[in-house]
Amino acid sequence: MQIHSFREQILAAAKNKTPLSIQGGGTKSWYGNANSFAKLDTRPYSGILEYQPEELVITACAGTPLEEIEIALAEKNQMLAFEPPHFGEAATFGGVIAAGLAGPGRISAGNLRDFVLGARIMDGKGQDLSFGGKVMKNVAGYDVSRLIPGSLGTLSLLLEASVKVLPRPAATTTLRCQISQTRALQLVNQWAGQPLPLSTSCWIGSAKSDQDGELTIRLAGASAAVKAAIPLMGAAVNLTELDPATAQAFWSNLREQQLPVFLNLKSDDTLYRLALPAICGPIAIANMSDDIVLEWHGQQRWFKAPGDDATFAAMKALANANGGHATRFKQGAHVDPSSQRFTLLSEQTHSVALQAVQDRLRASFDPAGVFATHRLP
Repeated sequence: MQIHSFREQILAAAKNKTPLSIQGGGTKSWYGNANSFAKLDTRPYSGILEYQPEELVITACAGTPLEEIEIALAEKNQMLAFEPPHFGEAATFGGVIAAGLAGPGRISAGNLRDFVLGARIMDGKGQDLSFGGKVMKNVAGYDVSRLIPGSLGTLSLLLEASVKVLPRPAATTTLRCQISQTRALQLVNQWAGQPLPLSTSCWIGSAKSDQDGELTIRLAGASAAVKAAIPLMGAAVNLTELDPATAQAFWSNLREQQLPVFLNLKSDDTLYRLALPAICGPIAIANMSDDIVLEWHGQQRWFKAPGDDATFAAMKALANANGGHATRFKQGAHVDPSSQRFTLLSEQTHSVALQAVQDRLRASFDPAGVFATHRLP
């Protein structure tokens, strides 16, 4: 019945040439380019359809609360290894996939897209389509199901998805030390290239000087491997082990952006996200805030700076020069809501072929522009 309702809304939008903005719990409605189109609410289509712990796969409707899925997995000592942020209690399964965001565990476990095995979608013509499967061996041919993560609802309506889950690690410990940004980047990438159970890292400190900041690392895996790694890594720097409660709170607050460096965004500022290669050293730009957060061994960097177009242009140029890209991730109240949030394909190197592919995909899945909300360029 709910599928029929979705189809009616999509066909009406196609007929009236009025785009629909897909939304679940709305916890990430601020992410992406702003729009004021009518909402298509996925929450009525909710529920876990199938969960096979022995096969490490779960299938659920897009409107299913993320918390419900994580509780079901925890009962079987399993988890979503990419640690998706909730950004609110109403977060949904479909919203997680559409946003394509991952938490601290992404650097070792892999991207959210890597875990999507299959998807059931409804395109802009109201067609109910299924792609992929529920086991890895079925994911072959045109892997359309992995186009949905990160598309922000601009390609099709996600109805259901099957994702791979992983067992929780047998042992986990969190270590911390005071160290400069340059040395932290050297160490974490050195450790990442060794057979160590390094799960993730986070360095917090000053962006304007290479003074000591706070490096926090997490080890996860077999108990013997974690225990053996601590003295090996401690030989390079003085590491202190955090108690489990403090460690859990830190990684949760990092994932949900509740650490002090993320909070109190000034009305004229923007929280910028830079995605950079592992080999990129410390970077700085005029007017950026003093505080900076480096995640994923330096491959994801967060800082605050003015939200004007000139500053964003400088950010994009800096990121592009280092082989990465920049995003206006979250904007202050007085920043122009119509401003572009992402680095456009046309601004990136070797983008012509990618732009052509993207245009053909949109024309195939959504010829009438039902999902053309421009949340994602």
